[in-house]
Amino acid sequence: MNVFLWIVAGVLAAFFLAAGATKLTQSKAKLEANPQMKWTEDFSAGTIKFIGTMEVLGALGLILPGILDVATILVPLAATGLAIIMLGAIVTHGRRKEYPQIGINTVLLILALVVAIFRFGPNSF
Repeated sequence: MNVFLWIVAGVLAAFFLAAGATKLTQSKAKLEANPQMKWTEDFSAGTIKFIGTMEVLGALGLILPGILDVATILVPLAATGLAIIMLGAIVTHGRRKEYPQIGINTVLLILALVVAIFRFGPNSF
């Protein structure tokens, strides 16, 4: 189970690191031009940068504490934070009737919850 959780955490970390870095490095106008990122029209540039920062920090929090064996409680906390971000994404896409994105966000939410539940519980470090 430990290997499975590391794989799930690694996949989540890679996804959120890339997604967060995109939000941090591209302008709001460039993000709005992407058909997958039309939701950015509803948020300020500062809010988009904040979301990107939280995604990058969450990605790092999924991996670094476990690898370094320091403050390992941060792993399930990071997974919980990313799950909360995905809940917000589901609500945002639902309001905008962007249903394909809801499916992706739901899968990411479930994976983040799996890591959070098992790292808080029976498979903690």
